[in-house]
Amino acid sequence: MIEQLKARINEIFVGKENVTENVLICLLSGGHVLLEDVPGVGKTTLVKTIAALLDLSFARIQFTPDTLPSDVVGVNVFNQKTGEFEFKKGAIMHSLILADEINRTSPKTQAALLEAMSEGTVSVDSKTYPLSSPFMVIATQNPKEFIGTYPLPEAQTDRFMMRLSIGYPDKDSELRLIKNHLEGNTPDKTENILNADDILKLQNEVKNVHVSDGVSSYIRDIIRLTREDERFFTGGSVRAMLHLVDASRAHARFYERDFVKPDDVKAVAVNVLHHRLTLTADAKIHAEDTDNIIQSLILKAKIPME
Repeated sequence: MIEQLKARINEIFVGKENVTENVLICLLSGGHVLLEDVPGVGKTTLVKTIAALLDLSFARIQFTPDTLPSDVVGVNVFNQKTGEFEFKKGAIMHSLILADEINRTSPKTQAALLEAMSEGTVSVDSKTYPLSSPFMVIATQNPKEFIGTYPLPEAQTDRFMMRLSIGYPDKDSELRLIKNHLEGNTPDKTENILNADDILKLQNEVKNVHVSDGVSSYIRDIIRLTREDERFFTGGSVRAMLHLVDASRAHARFYERDFVKPDDVKAVAVNVLHHRLTLTADAKIHAEDTDNIIQSLILKAKIPME
């Protein structure tokens, strides 16, 4: 099922197999994804393709400066006929959420996603409502240097399992994209191949992937090294460590193994960590690169010999 889903996505979202794989790893491990890149490289197309292939309830929230928290989580409306308040569901009450251009809305509205992404619930007027299962948020954002953007707070970015950048496709992939456009091979022409039960089954298989004590220590050491490195103002959080565990398990399952190897950790560590780590002013002056530092810390951590 995983290979079938990946192959079908790559027929429409052309030339970025690694991005597709990482998004599916987050899906299998119950995580959320932040797609950050310049406009027009296929962020929304990728999410719409995944939504078309999965038989899940889907909602797109187009974030703008005037989007309100109630648009996201819902609001209680007074019914004059019954004399009671009725809860009108917000867009978050779906299994797959496209939070489009999330950094173009105010921090107040961004915060409406915090509880949903962390606990799978929303609270309105002191009453808590459970969300669908499975539940996944895929958010897109333009680089923070662009006009009209609000930087995401650390509490928000930490809830995303991975931040991925798509980039421009190569020359051959661009020709395939033109061919797809001319032939009308678009996400809305795609049929479902997996449903909610399939996704839940795959997620349960990921939860059964074994993580040895040695690999657990390896993951812990990588996180602690990010906290101890003087080039980072903030290091990896506890949530970052647990996300790294889950992403490593999903990567192992993706390659049909029921146990995690250090190579699985290495494969996902940069994408799990780089958006959570803040460079110090001195590191920025010296043009340090976050990804390169993470790679050096991975090499510094002691690899378990098992």
